[in-house]
Amino acid sequence: MRKKSLTLLSDGYLFRKENTIYFENARGKKPLAIEGIYDIYIYGKVSISSQALHYLAQKGIAVHFFNHYGYYDGSFYPRESLHSGYLVVNQVEHYLDKNKRLELAKLFVIGGIKNMEWNLLKFKNKIKFDSYIEELNNCNKITEVMNVEGRVRAEYYSLWDETLPNDFKIVKRTRKPPKNEMNALISFLNSRLYPAIITELYNTQLTPTVSYLHEPHERRFSLALDLSEIFKPMIADRLANRLVKQGIIQKKHFRDDLNGVLLNEDGMKLVLEHLNREMDKTVQHPKLKKNVSKRRLIRLEAYKLVKHLVGQKKYEPLVAWF
Repeated sequence: MRKKSLTLLSDGYLFRKENTIYFENARGKKPLAIEGIYDIYIYGKVSISSQALHYLAQKGIAVHFFNHYGYYDGSFYPRESLHSGYLVVNQVEHYLDKNKRLELAKLFVIGGIKNMEWNLLKFKNKIKFDSYIEELNNCNKITEVMNVEGRVRAEYYSLWDETLPNDFKIVKRTRKPPKNEMNALISFLNSRLYPAIITELYNTQLTPTVSYLHEPHERRFSLALDLSEIFKPMIADRLANRLVKQGIIQKKHFRDDLNGVLLNEDGMKLVLEHLNREMDKTVQHPKLKKNVSKRRLIRLEAYKLVKHLVGQKKYEPLVAWF
């Protein structure tokens, strides 16, 4: 059975009865096909029984929580079953070694830049960011790498406005809170992509709290932020553009709130429906010579990082070919 992500948008109660998990809301009670669930994303006000959490942990199902505004709050991360002390030691060693950390940080940003260039080409803009990559290669500090990444992304987003509809110009990238509809859509998609990457990291031997571009902090899976540099352009940005340009997402799908703009409930449902479909889409992998889902590409990227950390093969960031 092919497993899929489960999204819960309504308020309700998640509980276990014998060996079945049920979700009960205003419309009634229904059993969940746990064997077919990959991970769970909760947007509504949902109470979860301890027995349900125990059962989900046994099945290795991560549960991700989002707040009232649709932004990521945190995750229930089951006890890791794929332990590797050898990998943990190597992962930490690459963080503590300035040059090794810097190398990986630059590669994550380069991968992101290349995927931004590919997007712009698809948006009918042939601009290249070669000067930024050259500058990046000369960086000697993580803060310098982050500075280059920020400037590239600012220019990248400014170029979107050349092809976006008038009602969906970015003008300037704003986040907390987003100041217009396009900013709200991008932020919502990025917030949903982050826990999807966390799920993939859970299914590898990597420690998700040890990262290279982003500084590790308490209570966050910063390695997911590193990998998101590569996948935000490839998944979130492309989908945001397509939804707007095809008229799927419109002004009516947003609301004003807290001096900013947010997706309303109908907008969230529509975006999540298309995002889930996007993550399950398959592409022909040039090296594996078979079709893999875009969700699977994230796991494959994590495996490439593992090989780099243990000295098997140098890491090369994924650059979209599709």
